[in-house]
Amino acid sequence: MATSKNKNSVDYASTGVSIDAGDELVKRIKPLAASTARSGADTALAGFGGAFDLKAAGFDDPILISGTDGVGTKLKLAVDTDYHETVGIDLVAMCVNDILAQGAEPLFF
Repeated sequence: MATSKNKNSVDYASTGVSIDAGDELVKRIKPLAASTARSGADTALAGFGGAFDLKAAGFDDPILISGTDGVGTKLKLAVDTDYHETVGIDLVAMCVNDILAQGAEPLFF
């Protein structure tokens, strides 16, 4: 049975998302991501979740501390000033700082 495309359907391309551009970005950042490799974090790039093998990293009886942060107001300022160069750096730095403030070791991001 042939299917017809619903005129109201939405796909990635119609929302401005390019699968090809995303694939190209992953290809370009792969060497950068590989440079941050550590024991325990062996998940493939471009997965939808992260995994960390605590035993492979040498932890015996760990307590995990989780943190999350967003760029919030900084993103609004980046949009208003058309300067986006540091938003990603800030996001990672704030997440890492929140973990470090509790005396934990950042394991993966």
